[in-house]
Amino acid sequence: MKIFITGGTGFIGTPLTKALLKRGHEVTLLSRSGKSVEGVKIAKGDVTEKESMREGMTGADIVFHNAGWYEIGISKSAQQKMQAINVEGTKNVLRLAKELGIKRVVYTSSCVAIGDTGGITVDETFKRVAPAKTYYEQSKTEAHEIALQYPNVISACPAQVIGVGDHSPFGYYAWLYVRNLLPPIIWAPEGCFTYVHVDDVAEGIALAGDKGKTGEVYFFGAGSITMRDLMPMWKEAVGGIPPFIWLPKPIALVQGMIAEIFLRLIGVSAFISREGVESSYVSFRHSGEKAKRELGWTPREAKQAWVDTLRGEKEKI
Repeated sequence: MKIFITGGTGFIGTPLTKALLKRGHEVTLLSRSGKSVEGVKIAKGDVTEKESMREGMTGADIVFHNAGWYEIGISKSAQQKMQAINVEGTKNVLRLAKELGIKRVVYTSSCVAIGDTGGITVDETFKRVAPAKTYYEQSKTEAHEIALQYPNVISACPAQVIGVGDHSPFGYYAWLYVRNLLPPIIWAPEGCFTYVHVDDVAEGIALAGDKGKTGEVYFFGAGSITMRDLMPMWKEAVGGIPPFIWLPKPIALVQGMIAEIFLRLIGVSAFISREGVESSYVSFRHSGEKAKRELGWTPREAKQAWVDTLRGEKEKI
């Protein structure tokens, strides 16, 4: 089967590309640089430029639209770029696929597009009730709504993806923790996220291409854990002293603002920011039961996903 994939070399895209090749598919990978990748055909182009994708996408049986920019705490000046990639890029891919008559598109959306679930675990029938807390969340919500308008699209919604090499705030914290560099302060003890390992997400998205029903949404989450419960898990996984000083929200927000300025000054992603702190006070509880039932998805549990992530990061030291 001929596959066209965007974002095939990123954190999720790399294992996804491998999962597609393992299935014996002929994979064409969209690349801005045109740099070769083993086992795939490269189509030079960019999701922000619709016509640049036409040649590579022509003749595809399935399109996997995985390209996106995930970062929390971006500056206002960067918001236009995120909008161009996450929203306009999605429009471009889906419009072109429709023009070319491609009947199956798997779009990597996100459970963040569904938003805060209000303390309950929800399935794919849940409708957003809470406002977005980050610009990333806003952009993915808008792109998700666009994807729902296309009957040939299968929307794959990963929860909080973790794994070795993760560049999300959680990834930075894990990197620091295994090196005994993480400060002892933390916030949002009741903040809750649904976690899933990146390799399991990749397999889930590939399964959505194999078995998913067009027009359907699938959540990929392997269990929800509060921040208070997560810290002992980290200690159990790799030892060390997890953060234990729980800051009140107003103080945490001030700390986030100061850290954001400092991190940008030294040229580092603002993995601690006011936006990042604010978005910790959420309850993102999303069930992956539909994907298990309909796609045959079998992820490791959330706790094991963290054990594998932390131990994998420690092995790199």
